[in-house]
Amino acid sequence: MVEGQRGAYVFTIRAGWPNQVGMLGMITSAIGEAGGNIGAIDIIEAARDRIVRDLTISARDVEHSHEIVDGVRQIPKVKVIQVADRAFQLHLGGKIEVSVKVPIRNRETLAMVYTPGVARVSLGIKDDPAAAWNLTIKKNTVAVVTDGTAVLGLGDVGPLAALPVMEGKSMLFKELAGVDAWPICLDTKDPEEIIKAVKWISPGFGGINLEDISAPRCFEIEERLRQELDIPVFHDDQHGTAVVMLAGLINALKIVNKRLEDLRVVISGVGSAGIASARLLKEVGVIDMVCCDRAGVVCRGRASDMNPAKNWIAMNTNHRGIQGTLSDAITGADFFLGVSGPGVLTLEDLKKMARDPIVFALANPVPEIMPEVAAPYVRIMATGRSDYANQVNNALCFPGFFRGLLDTRVREINSEMKVAAAHAIASTVTQHQLHEDYIIPSIFNRTVVHLVARAVAKAAYKTGQARKRQPSYRYSQMYWEPHGG
Repeated sequence: MVEGQRGAYVFTIRAGWPNQVGMLGMITSAIGEAGGNIGAIDIIEAARDRIVRDLTISARDVEHSHEIVDGVRQIPKVKVIQVADRAFQLHLGGKIEVSVKVPIRNRETLAMVYTPGVARVSLGIKDDPAAAWNLTIKKNTVAVVTDGTAVLGLGDVGPLAALPVMEGKSMLFKELAGVDAWPICLDTKDPEEIIKAVKWISPGFGGINLEDISAPRCFEIEERLRQELDIPVFHDDQHGTAVVMLAGLINALKIVNKRLEDLRVVISGVGSAGIASARLLKEVGVIDMVCCDRAGVVCRGRASDMNPAKNWIAMNTNHRGIQGTLSDAITGADFFLGVSGPGVLTLEDLKKMARDPIVFALANPVPEIMPEVAAPYVRIMATGRSDYANQVNNALCFPGFFRGLLDTRVREINSEMKVAAAHAIASTVTQHQLHEDYIIPSIFNRTVVHLVARAVAKAAYKTGQARKRQPSYRYSQMYWEPHGG
């Protein structure tokens, strides 16, 4: 990473030059003078008179990389053969694939996995549909469904451009929780068509993860699918964000010695994540909560820029009847949750907050206020970025959450499961580890998936949503897996 820069852009220059003493030094000097940081130098071809090398370099951004490449090109006798973006290289051919669990090495196996033996299994499922949970991929497979209208940091890029993001999500499902997930990118924005499409494909899946569908359409789509399907439906942009936010807040309150029921909360952003977070905070006892959007404070009687989801916010929050802007609402607030856009929170706003303010500025890639700007005025700061402390990352929730859902064959998700998941995530940070810069665990903490899966399964069992007896869990080096049940 370039010194002093966050989120550095990594790329590779493949260049050739005469195999002479001093040439490599000239090239590395040019890169350094342009502000690049060399991470690796690899020989691709070497001959007596010529050499080709790959130089992997960190730059501030794409434009800075162009400056570095131009500097190398200006060196006499150096030929730049290729410039490769490392992110593009990682995506070549896609990032996931289907693999077989039963190798087909002879006719006997072929006859059992396909015709004619498979017919007996199909007829068995016809007679007992529940058998599909044991005899097919359904028991461990999730559909990651999007229309590409609200891709994080990008907006409405469409289903095709959303596919790499959904592939990445599917990778996390498999890597962290052993769940087989597959991206389903739908070429429609019509809620009715999306609902129909998901219902049509649902027999092959044990759960549906809705992803990057814009508000307020996402609320109707999720609610209808929850009512009409017999498998769990989870809109991660709503509930994953809300669960991890609550986990971080639970730990933050231990540091500042405050209680949920005593908090004064302000939420900036009344889209999918903001509304789900408000609902979950209300479930756990938060009473004083004010939500704001581009039109200002959401309150009873507001006529402009409203929808059914915002109507719920107006009726269930802002009991003090505050009107005006975010700056009007922030006075005396203990906790600010930003799920809106860059720069909406100012230093003057921070100064109005209560003692030991907690700020979760989760807009990505640029938060509502930058941590280094807010640092002198806040006690605890969290963002949605991986290059700052306390990242509120949905990947802490959804892999383990679905692991628990699948293992207990839940039909419908409830708030008890979400609250249980939040407490499980929070519990992975011990009292000894707890610190202003460490209230949320890393996604590489392998215990998170296990604890979340176990907590969700337990909540499903307690609330009568489980259709399979509660599993126990054993540790695998890759992920926590159920056994028994």
